[in-house]
Amino acid sequence: MIKVNNVSMRFNLGIEKNFSLKVFFINLFKSKKNKPKKEMFWALKDVQFEVEKGEVVGFIGSNGAGKSTMLKVIAGVMKPTKGNVEVYGNICPMIELGAGFDMELTARENIFLNGAVLGYSKKFIEEKFDEIVEFSELKNFLDVPVRNFSSGMVARLAFSIATVVDPEILIVDEILSVGDIAFQKKSSNKMKSMIGGGTTVLFVSHSLTQIEEVCDKVVWLEHGKVQKIGPAKEICKEYYNTQMK
Repeated sequence: MIKVNNVSMRFNLGIEKNFSLKVFFINLFKSKKNKPKKEMFWALKDVQFEVEKGEVVGFIGSNGAGKSTMLKVIAGVMKPTKGNVEVYGNICPMIELGAGFDMELTARENIFLNGAVLGYSKKFIEEKFDEIVEFSELKNFLDVPVRNFSSGMVARLAFSIATVVDPEILIVDEILSVGDIAFQKKSSNKMKSMIGGGTTVLFVSHSLTQIEEVCDKVVWLEHGKVQKIGPAKEICKEYYNTQMK
């Protein structure tokens, strides 16, 4: 269902650090010798693996290992510098919850806005509106601007919109650790029900317990490279032991 073929992803840190009009004009008058050097950072290096239909695959590794970048490449949010990804099936990416929200609009308005961003029709959202509101438990806040929401409330609303359909491929990046305990449990149960329905899941979490609980296999990344791929419990145990040294 998903084939990652020798994917590499490079970022120019120099551009990120100096991206301002002021610095741009200063650099125009600098000599080539004094201009800042480009700092190339490879977030991913020749990553290759396959995910079968219905598999639940976890991604582990230290901060900066390339986990989130890998998911964004698979979701089509980023185009790899080298290699390619073949995806067969519709994707529901839950990478940055609330990224498609307008904070000045109300929750009611953002349901339709974010739904459109995710590719849902207005008619579909109207049909699913009550279901979204019920799951989010934000009925009393529908006409409140989202800028007044806590991060947990934003997560509730975004998660409820994103999971209103059962996608063939679900991409989840750390969202189960967002919000209060009740929401974490509710979102976890929702994800498990989607898994039970045959959805293919790619899951990033720093919680090895969560990874072991829901995943069939694990891709362990460090410094953008695949360290190991294998059964969840086996790879998580090995990863944990290396972190404890």
